[in-house]
Amino acid sequence: MLKLVGGTGVTAQPMRAAIIIPARFASARFPGKPLVPLRGVGGAEKSLIQRSWEAACAVGGVAEVWIATDDDRIADSARRFGAQVVRTPSGCRNGTERCWAALCEAGIDAEIIVNLQGDSPLTPPLAVELLVETLRVEPQVRVATPMIRCSPLQLDRLTEEARRGRVGGTTVVFDAATDALYFSKRVIPHVPERSRDAPVYFHLGVYAYRRGALGEYVQMPPSPLEVVEGLEQLRFLHCGIGVRMVEIPDPAGGIWEVNNPGDVVLVEAALAERHLA
Repeated sequence: MLKLVGGTGVTAQPMRAAIIIPARFASARFPGKPLVPLRGVGGAEKSLIQRSWEAACAVGGVAEVWIATDDDRIADSARRFGAQVVRTPSGCRNGTERCWAALCEAGIDAEIIVNLQGDSPLTPPLAVELLVETLRVEPQVRVATPMIRCSPLQLDRLTEEARRGRVGGTTVVFDAATDALYFSKRVIPHVPERSRDAPVYFHLGVYAYRRGALGEYVQMPPSPLEVVEGLEQLRFLHCGIGVRMVEIPDPAGGIWEVNNPGDVVLVEAALAERHLA
């Protein structure tokens, strides 16, 4: 957001923002996930990492997009479709730590860093733009991430996945200021049977950080709840760094992440509904 500085007529430039897409090959639930092919309209196949990169490139108001990985196969594939690649250490425990490593390795000087995880190719550009704008206009917000209110269909699927002991997505509860109180891989809050209008919010795996908040994060050890849930963002809450939730509308086809092999068909259906090749 452009602002005038003190009546001088000089237009201040917005804080510089960069998108980093962390990607690793050794996923416990879905090994090789970044390179899995996804069919779009007309049957064209592109890898998950390429579709995530294309989603990032469609975002307005950011200066650069990088793929951060420790794997030669992902790096080689990314370079072939034209992405900027930064190699990061294999010891990064999650995408947030990999984003910090990418900043250091590539010398990225952005003040706002967006972590667009490589399993979220359906992330609307508007969602990322709203996160960046939130940090630009609200100086007290240090981390922001999007959410959507679950439709009955989405809630049914999340509940069924939980019954099967599978991860179907992450939900979040928040306070009156829309700052996160807790994230979970189970459905929160508790939803009584046959409730069709429960206030359940699905969390999208995209984050915008101020550079300082990201630097503080990597200095802290993993928190106990982070380890139990397997959710990196819980470390921010444990350390007292607030996470602002930004609600976005549910786009055509819904927003599904690729957490398990069975999610591929859902993502491909959404690509078709959005007419994405």
